[in-house]
Amino acid sequence: MRYDLLLQSMVPGTPFDSARVEALLEARGAKAQPSGGRTWLLENGEVELHPLREGGQWVATEVRVPLSDRTELIREVVSKGAELAREAEVRFFDPQLGRELNTHEAGAVADQYERTARYAGEMLGLASAMPMPTPEAEGFQPTTKLVFGAIGFFTLLYLLVDWINAQLGG
Repeated sequence: MRYDLLLQSMVPGTPFDSARVEALLEARGAKAQPSGGRTWLLENGEVELHPLREGGQWVATEVRVPLSDRTELIREVVSKGAELAREAEVRFFDPQLGRELNTHEAGAVADQYERTARYAGEMLGLASAMPMPTPEAEGFQPTTKLVFGAIGFFTLLYLLVDWINAQLGG
C-alpha cells in the first residue's frame, strides 16, 4: 500500500502541463522507469511518480509514497512537492485530506499518513507499513497448563493415599 498525492492543474478541468512537471522532475534527479513513470530519490527514501490518465488524457501526476512507520519521507515529499508545484504552476493536492498542500502542511499530511499506515499495519496485516503489535501472552500456554494440572493432580493423589495409609495404619 501507499499514500498518494497529486500534481494537477490549478483549475480542475483545464489541461495539465505534464511536460513542465516532467522537466522539473528530471532536473531534480527523478529517473525514468522502464515500466513507465519515474523514481524520485529523496534524502529519506524514494517515491514513484506516475501519470494519471482519464479518457486517455494525462490529467495529473501521482506521487506514490510507500507506507512506513516513519514520517520523515512524507514530510520531505510535502515540502519538495509543494516547492515543485509552485515552480511548475500546478497544485499539489492530497486526496485523503481533500485539500491543496503547501510547504506548511507537512504536519497534517504526516498525521493522516500515520493513520493510513497504522490502518494498513493493523487491519490489513502489512508489516512493511507499521510494525504489528505483538500480542501479549495472557497466562500460560495450554501445554504448560496441562503439565501443571498433571503435577497438581498427582500431588493431591499422593497426599490422599499417604493420608489414607496413615489413617489405616495408625
